[in-house]
Parts: sequence; C-alpha cells; structure tokens
Amino acid sequence: MVNAAAVLVGGALGLALGGLIPERVRVIVFQIFGLFLVGIGLDMIAKSPNLIVVMACAILGGALGEALELGKRLESLGDLIKSALGSKNPTFTDGLISSSIMVCVGAMAIVGSFEEGLGQGRTTVYTKTLIDFFAVAVLASRLGSGVIFSSIPLLIYQGLLTMAAGALQPILAGPITDCLSATGGLMVMGIGVNMIGFKPPIPISSILPALVLALILPAFLL
Repeated sequence: MVNAAAVLVGGALGLALGGLIPERVRVIVFQIFGLFLVGIGLDMIAKSPNLIVVMACAILGGALGEALELGKRLESLGDLIKSALGSKNPTFTDGLISSSIMVCVGAMAIVGSFEEGLGQGRTTVYTKTLIDFFAVAVLASRLGSGVIFSSIPLLIYQGLLTMAAGALQPILAGPITDCLSATGGLMVMGIGVNMIGFKPPIPISSILPALVLALILPAFLL
C-alpha cells in the first residue's frame, strides 16, 4: 500500500511540476533517466547466472507476444481506460504500460513482498518505494496522467505476492527468481532505450509473455 501510494504521489508531483519546467529541460531529464534505466536493466541481467535461459524466454516470449498481437490488445485496453476517464493525453497508454512494467518487474518486487509477507521486515519494499517515487515523477512529467494508474497493477501484484508469500516462496526461489528478474531487467532496459529516443521504438508490451516463460522454462532447462 505504501509503494502504491508513492506511485500516486510521485506521479501527481511529476504532473504538477511538468508544466512548470521548460520542454527542453524535461526532454534531457527524461533521456537521462532513460540512460539510468538502461543501466539498471543491465545490472539486473548481469546478475543472472543463466543468460541462455533468459535469452530463450525473451525471444520466445517476444515472438509469442507479436503472434498474439499483445501490444495492440494492451494499447486497446489502455485506450479504453483513457476514454472512460475522458483523458485527452496522447501518451496516456504509453505512460500506463511503461510505468506498470517498470514498477512491477524485478527482484525487489518479489523479494520485498516475500520479506513482508513472512514477517522479515520491509526494508526492501521501502527502498523500492523510494526508487519508484522518483521514477514515476520523471515519467509523469513527460508522459502524463497514465503513469499514475500503474499504482493499481502494482498494488494487486505485490499485494498478492505478499499475501501468498508462504506458499510461493519455495516455488519462486532460486533460479526462477533470477530468471524472472533478469527477464524483467531486459524489459526495463528496453523502456530506457525507448525513453532515449530509439526509433522505431521497441514494443515492450509484446515481450510480456517472456515473464510467464521465466516461471516455466527454468524448471525444464536448469
């Protein structure tokens, strides 16, 4: 709940301050943060001892996502939410999808939720909360109000992990967590590359099935 609240407040702060900052300043800050995300993604990937499995998850997941036209389906869902809210922001869906991926993937979301659910403290959750606060503030200043709504999937995802920590910890321990975190790192890196201005942009939402494969393939390949 604290993490989700931080996303709400950070996103609102980014929206409020974004209009007060000159466009050229917002652009360079946005791109610098993109470089920062590339670094975070690389670090998450480098920590994995099984990069071949991560590569397999990413390639197969990306191919599956494109075959299912997952990107278009998520964009349609985002546009539906945008329409229901009456938003005129042209980057609403992009902000919602990018920020949701950024705050939900990674080892900190899993480990932090498990630690809290098992009564082992909240240090990891609070550290992630601080990072997410500044991250969504930067995203919201550039991409707008859609970023704020990433607090909803974050609350559901981490909330379920926390409540089911006892049952899920043995399943998601070790190689699966490493693979899941590294696969998420690849997606975070992709978001960063898109923020820098890579053309054509990488369809990050199409790679989402890779996270599901990261839960399955390690059991057969490791």
